[in-house]
Amino acid sequence: MDFADAVERLRAAGLARRLVPVDGPQGAEVVYGGRAMVNLASNNYLGLANHPKVVAAASDALKRDGVGAGAARLVCGDHRIFEQLEAAIADLKGAEAALLFGSGYQANLGLLQALAPEGVVLCDRLDHASILDGARLAGASLKTYPHRDTAALEKLLVRYEGRPTVVATDGVFSMDGDLAPLPEIARLARAHGALLMVDDAHGTGVLGEGAGSVHHFGLTAADVPVQMGTLGKALGTYGAFVAGSHDLIAFLVHRARSFIYTTAPPPAVAAATLAALEIVRGPEGKVLRTQLAGNRARLAEGLRSLGHTVPDDPTPILPVVVGDAARAVALSEGLLERGVLAPAIRPPTVPEGTSRLRLTVMATHTPQNIDRALDALKACERGA
Repeated sequence: MDFADAVERLRAAGLARRLVPVDGPQGAEVVYGGRAMVNLASNNYLGLANHPKVVAAASDALKRDGVGAGAARLVCGDHRIFEQLEAAIADLKGAEAALLFGSGYQANLGLLQALAPEGVVLCDRLDHASILDGARLAGASLKTYPHRDTAALEKLLVRYEGRPTVVATDGVFSMDGDLAPLPEIARLARAHGALLMVDDAHGTGVLGEGAGSVHHFGLTAADVPVQMGTLGKALGTYGAFVAGSHDLIAFLVHRARSFIYTTAPPPAVAAATLAALEIVRGPEGKVLRTQLAGNRARLAEGLRSLGHTVPDDPTPILPVVVGDAARAVALSEGLLERGVLAPAIRPPTVPEGTSRLRLTVMATHTPQNIDRALDALKACERGA
């Protein structure tokens, strides 16, 4: 295979990617490529990645437990702090138990490979790639329905009723910032005997008093038997989890290959996450979510004043859809020149013709950060 030619063809189509290092901690402003930037690209929604209490918890655990876990948890890598963190996550999600994974991608691959071997998986067309890949890895019959189209989902449920079926959906869609219609999806799954799984990577910590999108809609673990989420977004650390019944978690310990055959996460990361959860569930968490909501409203109002349509759902993700990949790249580079980090999102991450800037707000952004970004976008669009 001619790798250079393949990359050049991607570059010509406006789809080439590059790695640019960030110096220092993730924050409302970040040093990117050696320059200070307003950061509208991070999933560190509550600013916890560099919160003093979270950093201190990680530092203390490093001194106590060292860096690496040393082995898979089923060998000798099962540190006591993992069990403490799993209990805290289960409590947050209103579930009986939880299980840690090394990343969100690993969690979805292991979960679906365990739940849906040669069954049927019904997915929203805009679900995260790890859900789709997990269904394929399971050898399942993967069927997608149009985005948020519960009538289409119901037709699929009727067609496959009687076969082992999993309905898998994002709670918050990562590239569009809108919410899945979880109450109706839960009703349909229950009515047709399907198992419902919600990927709450972008809702955990942010929605539903921090408990996520399931709690946001007033649903419970009985309505959504399988809740997955990540620790590297609003919680500011790294890793992922699955929360559900004791029986589900015991089953995953035996069957989820991405849990069984990988080294456990660093204990210091678990300690940091416990500290982050304490913040999320306490008074400071409420303050941070209020600040986040205010910043989201300010950015959304500014984008609408520039003629952009943004979702009304109360999530930190606001897409600026421009369509053409090359145009999205040019707009992103124009913002970089003006000190704003907002990478272009292009196929295959999003469908053809929907390339965009994916803007994300944090609780720690100042009004001046947001206004500066809006001024820069306005100048780019006017060709200034």
